[in-house]
Amino acid sequence: MGKRKTQRKNAAMLDNDDDNSSVSSSSTMRSDQMSVSGTEEVEFNKDSLLDEAVDALFEKRFATLLHQCLNCIKKGSSKEISLASHAIGLLALTVGPGDNAHEILEESITPLSQAFKSGSESSKIASLVECLAIITFVGGNDAEETNKSMQIMWQLVHPKLGSNVITVKHSAAVIAAVVSAWSFLLTTMDGRKLSPKLWLESITYLSNMLDKDDRSVRIAAGEAVALIFEMGSLEKFVAEAKGSNDGSVLEGNKSKEGFSHIQGLKEKILNQVRDLSVEAGGKGSAKKDLNNQRNSFKDVLEFLENGYCPETSIKIGGDSLQTSAWSQLIQLNFLRRFLGGGFTKHMQENEFLQEVFGFTPKRRNLLGSEHISNSEKRMYRSPNSVLNKARTQQLNKQRMLSQGRNIGHFAVNAADEDS
Repeated sequence: MGKRKTQRKNAAMLDNDDDNSSVSSSSTMRSDQMSVSGTEEVEFNKDSLLDEAVDALFEKRFATLLHQCLNCIKKGSSKEISLASHAIGLLALTVGPGDNAHEILEESITPLSQAFKSGSESSKIASLVECLAIITFVGGNDAEETNKSMQIMWQLVHPKLGSNVITVKHSAAVIAAVVSAWSFLLTTMDGRKLSPKLWLESITYLSNMLDKDDRSVRIAAGEAVALIFEMGSLEKFVAEAKGSNDGSVLEGNKSKEGFSHIQGLKEKILNQVRDLSVEAGGKGSAKKDLNNQRNSFKDVLEFLENGYCPETSIKIGGDSLQTSAWSQLIQLNFLRRFLGGGFTKHMQENEFLQEVFGFTPKRRNLLGSEHISNSEKRMYRSPNSVLNKARTQQLNKQRMLSQGRNIGHFAVNAADEDS
């Protein structure tokens, strides 16, 4: 009897200890949760402050980065010039439009122009052209600055003949890069502010480019032609030529000649585009390049004949970026080539590019409480994170309590069996 009472008393004491432990555990759990919550807040604040500090440092030092890259362009090898040019373009896209981007353009345009004359290596020239296009696209404040950059590009492939001009025969890769960059900047221009002489000169040159052997040159020229037609510039010249017959007989004859020339040029381009859209592959021609050309010129032909622009849609994370105009498509293709694998990241986080394409990632529509930052994800996923450590401690306590209950249960059962 005495033994049984002692066992029951021990069991009761163990149960009381369990209850006390449970109360203590609940209190400790709340304390741990408060501690974790406080630690999370500290971690998030640290992360936010670090981001702000990095941004402030970047804005403060962007001029230092710029001039280091410009020194490479002035004195570096072709490889260094290519890399520095790309870095300056990335710098402009990162700082976004404003005084800093305009400073990048003003400080860079002279060194870039001089670098064009220092050699003719294709990769270097192409990188310089792309850099000039990007910094003008972001930092140009008016049409005059954009037109200046476009003229620099144009002189590379179509120089004005003169006693002091040394003509350089550039590779097909450089010509394609120049035409693409020129078209990229043309998307930002108001066609009404460009002179008819410049338009006529450019459309004539582009028509000649459609007859070149290199397919990348043809495609770049075809897209530029489509853009010019989309802007309505050629039709404007036709209308001006038609409407200028009210002057003298001499002026009337000149306008008629101009009208006939423009109409003939338009018909020539239409025939060129039609032929390129169905071109058969020759000996040694790459099938992929041929298909790219056919598809591109089918889109151009559809637009020239029926007015339908190609519609595109690409995935950005879980969102879709869509275009429905030649100007948008040219901007999209150029920026994708320039940014490469970083394009998706920029579209998700670069507000300037989001504004350019009218693109808003879904995550920006979420409430702050619903969005989980990268630092938060790390806190949840890392085995050494505060939350995981707290969760492990809590599981260990629950195991100890469970083991204690089991011991009490076995002790009571053993006492009953002894009786």
